[in-house]
Amino acid sequence: MSQTHLKDAVGVHHPVAEEPPRIVCLVPSITELLFALNLGDFVVGRTHYCIHPAQGVAPVPSVGGTKKIKHGLVRELRATHAIVNIDENTRPMAERLAEYVPHVIVTHPLAPEDNPGLYRLLGEIFGRQAEAEALCRDFNQVLDELRDEARSWPRRRVLYLIWRNPWMTVARDTYLSRTLALVGWDTLPDQTEQRYPVISIDKPLLEDSELVLFSTEPYRFTVADVEDFARQYAYPRTRTVLIDGEMTSWYGNRAIQGLRYLRRVAADLANGG
Repeated sequence: MSQTHLKDAVGVHHPVAEEPPRIVCLVPSITELLFALNLGDFVVGRTHYCIHPAQGVAPVPSVGGTKKIKHGLVRELRATHAIVNIDENTRPMAERLAEYVPHVIVTHPLAPEDNPGLYRLLGEIFGRQAEAEALCRDFNQVLDELRDEARSWPRRRVLYLIWRNPWMTVARDTYLSRTLALVGWDTLPDQTEQRYPVISIDKPLLEDSELVLFSTEPYRFTVADVEDFARQYAYPRTRTVLIDGEMTSWYGNRAIQGLRYLRRVAADLANGG
């Protein structure tokens, strides 16, 4: 067994779970991944944003959101493991969890290529190596197919909107931006100090944007929002796209389905659709 796989995103080594674990997961995409690894029976707590798989998570109690949880409830659940994420959860939350949960596993995928490592980390800690390797094979196959096809597509400069009032986007050092780069979409701005910066929609930015993408999460943009944007900023409706945010930003097993989705969207646009 590789010891490297048992180190989390902050370098903490986690032993293999010897007793049946009791897992509280505070990361929606990883909650879904736990079920894909056949660990659903050991998930005893989740956030109310952990909605997949719907039937699997329905009986699992919610302990709150991704930024604020009910620590008293987590204590009552007698969690042996808590899974958190650097982008989605707060450091004070993780530090407080560490006071009473024996193992706090910190995750931080920064690129699609980090998914196999995530599968193996959880697979080895919780004794699901075979399931993890199956996911790795599926992911690598989809990634290779996407890269092969994307070689013929033009690169585009895109503005990917994740929030309004204020407008917010993603920096290039994020998982989401690196996912879009696989199909030749380079997110704007080129440089920013914040990973999820607040921006102003102005003429220079729009002139630099070949596409404006509206994500369905965390802000739930709709077709009406896209049409309103096009009217307000006199931006061509043909260069706007409503995109499934779960498919572009969730890691874990959802990334396999997500890369297939992104490939279809990008191919349609590359072919003039």
